[in-house]
Amino acid sequence: MSLGLRDGDVFWAKELRLGMEYSRLGKSDLVVSKACLGTMTWGEQNNDEEAFEQCNMAFHEFGVNFIDAAEMYPVPPKPETQGRTEIALGKWLKSVARHNVVVATKVAGRSDRLTWLRDDGKGTRVNRKNIIEAVDKSLKRLDTDYIDLLQIHWPDRAVPLFGANERYDVAKEQDDDTSFEEQLEVMDELCRAGKVRAIGTSNDTPYGITKMAQLGERLGYPRVASVQNNYNMLSRADVELSSMPETCSRANADVSYLAYSPLAGGVLSGKYLDPDVPVPDARLNKFPGYYARYRTPECIECTARYAKIAADIGLTPAQMALAWVYSREFITSTIVGATTIESLRENLRALNCPVTEEAHEKIVAVHEEFRDPTKTKRELLPKFVFNSSKLPPLERN
Repeated sequence: MSLGLRDGDVFWAKELRLGMEYSRLGKSDLVVSKACLGTMTWGEQNNDEEAFEQCNMAFHEFGVNFIDAAEMYPVPPKPETQGRTEIALGKWLKSVARHNVVVATKVAGRSDRLTWLRDDGKGTRVNRKNIIEAVDKSLKRLDTDYIDLLQIHWPDRAVPLFGANERYDVAKEQDDDTSFEEQLEVMDELCRAGKVRAIGTSNDTPYGITKMAQLGERLGYPRVASVQNNYNMLSRADVELSSMPETCSRANADVSYLAYSPLAGGVLSGKYLDPDVPVPDARLNKFPGYYARYRTPECIECTARYAKIAADIGLTPAQMALAWVYSREFITSTIVGATTIESLRENLRALNCPVTEEAHEKIVAVHEEFRDPTKTKRELLPKFVFNSSKLPPLERN
């Protein structure tokens, strides 16, 4: 890999039959790999040595030049571990040519609970003071002079977040939202100062993306280059039915879509389906609130159906789930992470796994039956580990 990567270039990785592809991030000058290395487990489920091993394999063996972090990582967020992820990444960056790695990090959105992130202990906002403090601290932890992609982790606005089973509620609108203009102005200053190369958003809506893109164009501020949102076979309606692909299209806002949680927190790997096989250090058990949406009977049944399709075409459930996301035309890069080096290798090798036309038709059929299983109104099942064959038949309305 070299600094001169261009849109459409390919790195001929030994373990990838078609190589690692690269694409331009929005209208920026950043060119990123089709797979992005996720880091939220570093400092919690993974130590520095394991983080280094993941970086070395992804970068040197597979051509992954894109690594995504956040100021609040690792998760679950805790004051005693906060910042460990960026520190680990910063140490690894010293082992490679910095200009060959696209480093992304995120400024925490609006929260009254994350009081340990800011010096004043008042929680987090997406305003001038908070953004500047967050960037300066991230630069110090990363031990670098600049951040390639600075993202707003979630909006200052009152919007449904992280797959919440709710819709936009006018009654929850706030009269003190930080304006888009203020956010763009301070990020423009950071870009002009050389601290940031490009900007993006995360967990945002088509409205937010369009507004930022239009204001950036009109006011001469940096154009938002990317949006990082959840997307997988169990959770797709929020994206596909919200005009998100149209909004992000290069013919429109030209904002690159970065898909996170392509395996639905590991659920789509199928490892939670068999109650007789324990899952040590299971991620679902570490984040019960966040992953509650995957505890519905519909999600379990849907996952089992997808696992059967994968078996029919000779793939593991994880390979097929990732291959399906990798193949979506509107996605620029997919964020993959793992707690073991073996799982990360499998996740990256899934770039070799085509989803056949027959398999795609079967996936469509399951999706048509379970349109959005994460938003069912049925009672949640009490445990995370299930065998779908033991579930009672689902009643259809």
